[in-house]
Amino acid sequence: MGKANFSDEFKRDAVAQITERGYPVAEVSQRLGVSQHSLYSWKRQLAKAGSGDAGKDAEIRQLKRELARVTEERDILKKATAYFARDAK
Repeated sequence: MGKANFSDEFKRDAVAQITERGYPVAEVSQRLGVSQHSLYSWKRQLAKAGSGDAGKDAEIRQLKRELARVTEERDILKKATAYFARDAK
């Protein structure tokens, strides 16, 4: 029996079922017809490849928090402007 070649997308989806959706490795292995060893290997490989993205992910989270804060401040200022403009009339 020859070695099966799986696409990178298939490998990412298989690993995502384990890491993101929380399915057990044995269940994913049986469902997809892939050995557990292969799944653990793919998980390790994708973790190494994704480690460079960790800094970008942290920066994105930080920027999203800052955007939410600035948006909230803007909304408060809009409401305050409308309130004081109404009282000035």
